[in-house]
Amino acid sequence: MDEITYETTRDLSLLDNIENQPDVTQAILASQLGVAVGTVNWHLKRLIAKGYVKVTRAERRKLRYLITPEGLALRTRLTIDYLEQQFLMYRRIRKDVREYVEQIKASGYDRLNLVGEGDVADICRLTCLEQNVLIVKQAGIPTLEVRGLGVALIDAEEI
Repeated sequence: MDEITYETTRDLSLLDNIENQPDVTQAILASQLGVAVGTVNWHLKRLIAKGYVKVTRAERRKLRYLITPEGLALRTRLTIDYLEQQFLMYRRIRKDVREYVEQIKASGYDRLNLVGEGDVADICRLTCLEQNVLIVKQAGIPTLEVRGLGVALIDAEEI
């Protein structure tokens, strides 16, 4: 299984958007993806050249994008790869947090600070809840810090 890249997630997003809204414009796609219109244009040209998307003229200046059967197969493959990568990341974070919680408990603590927000912090909260470790804001206790898509343990002495 290949690692999911920005390019593959962008392709997946483009294919999903085109399937849901064939009359979508490149400007709308760019806005939905948070990228420049030129970036969308480049990706669409690549998907068209590979036979994943077909383009027809709907009106004089308006294009219509259609996903080919090959494009549907690609979208399915990209979706499966994406989900597999997300589950791997989820399991890795859960494993890391469980190990940190074991260290924290072995040091005599039943609570910790959590620094960070988002999905990774939510995974930390869930794991701590399952391990009966309270998340509080308190000085002098260990801290789990969300760092991108990972977590680090900061000992109480380092705070």
